[in-house]
Order: sequence, then C-alpha cells, then structure tokens
Amino acid sequence: MIIDRRIDAGKAFDWGRTSDEYAKYRDVYPNEFYQRIADRGLCIDGQNVLDLGTGTGVLPRNMYRYGANWTGTDISPEQIEQAKRLSEDAGMKIDFQTVPTEEIDFPKESYDVITACQCFWYFDHERVMPKLADILKPDGRLLILYMAWLPFEDKIAGKSEELVLKYSPNWTGAGETKHAIWIPNVTYEYFELEDHEEYDLKISFTKESWHGRMKASRGVGASLSEEELEKWDVEHRKLLDEIAPEQFEVLHYAALAVLKKK
Repeated sequence: MIIDRRIDAGKAFDWGRTSDEYAKYRDVYPNEFYQRIADRGLCIDGQNVLDLGTGTGVLPRNMYRYGANWTGTDISPEQIEQAKRLSEDAGMKIDFQTVPTEEIDFPKESYDVITACQCFWYFDHERVMPKLADILKPDGRLLILYMAWLPFEDKIAGKSEELVLKYSPNWTGAGETKHAIWIPNVTYEYFELEDHEEYDLKISFTKESWHGRMKASRGVGASLSEEELEKWDVEHRKLLDEIAPEQFEVLHYAALAVLKKK
C-alpha cells in the first residue's frame, strides 16, 4: 500500500489489488508508442535496460522483440507475479524483481538505458536520481514515458472520468491535457534533457475493455473499497451502455522525455 500526500490528497492505493485487471486491460499502447522509442536507438539489441515501476511488465514484454536485455522492478509483488507469468507464457527471458525504486541496488554503470513508464512522479526523486545516474553507463539515457486519455476532448473519456471523481474526488489523475512530462529540478543535477515529444494517439476499445481499463486505474480498482467498487462497476457499465457503441476509439496523448547522464 502506498500513501503519498502528493497523490490523491494522501488517499492510500495498492496496485496489487487490481493486478488481474491491470494485466488484462492496461496493455493498450499501440505499436507506434514503442517504435518511437526504438527509432531513437533506445531499448534495442545490445543494450541492458532497467524498467522501473514495471507493473505487469508491459514495456519490457512489448519491446522484447527489439533485442535488449531487460530487467523490471516494481514495489508490488502481485504486479511482478503477473509480469513473470505473462513473460514466461510468451517465452521471454526477463528478470523481474519486487523492490521499491528507492531501494534498488544494482552494480555501478550496469545499464545503457533506464525507463520509467507511467510511474516517474511516484518516486522520491532526491533519493532516486543519484542512484539512477550511478547505475547508468557513462553515455546512458533515462527515458520517461507517459500516455493518458484526454477528457476535455473525448466525450467517453470525459464522462468516465466524471464518474471516477464521484467516488474519488481527490484523484489527481483527472483533468489531463497534452503537455511535456514534468521533470523535478533535482534531475538536472545528474542529467540533461536531450529530447522530448508529445503526440496524439487514438486507442481502440470495446465497452468491456474500456470498463476494464478504467477499473485498473488508481482512482478505482487500486483505492476504492469493495462496496464502492461494486457501485462504481454498475454505474460505469450503465453509463457506457448509454453513451458508447460496442467498439470505439478514445483520444489519448503520449509523451516521452530522453535525459542524458552528465
């Protein structure tokens, strides 16, 4: 369980509570998302890559085909269990470890690239940034990745988000607009920003997969009580029956930031 005053006004959340839905419904990034990474010469053959906050291993599993050697870490044992299962089922050799990012302990200069997808803001940056610089090779890169729906531009996303806020009014994941990834000042003591990009994506869903995607969010499955979750489930399914066709696209934006070790 995580309690962080910076996030959701300190409301506790636990990704392990929604690991089943996370494994089934959060693997929604399109091929373009991964190709833009590989096109930058990152996470490719010959590189050792560490994925922080790996969750169910979405990034390592989807980029495995590009040939890098992957390690994935996450604070949640349930998430790591799913990551191991999914990678083993696919015949992938990925080293997954249950460890908070603040407590990682890898040899000095052992990675070419470190990635953080959908998780960078959770870290204690004062503790983490010097560690990341230490375990990256001299010409190493830190790659921060993010993707979110756009509630003010997409009706289905907006209405679904309104319902989440009914149950989690302090959820700080709401109200996204397209912007560059936030990078705390301490980062620039160890890294320099080399590249960034923000771009639109349309992601395909069915009513069931969108419902599952919303449930596998911090404001719903990771934090609501069982009673609240049951009520949300009924209301959200009813909402989708009213406003959504069986298949549809939801407008998202994706962002990346590449930082070079000083």
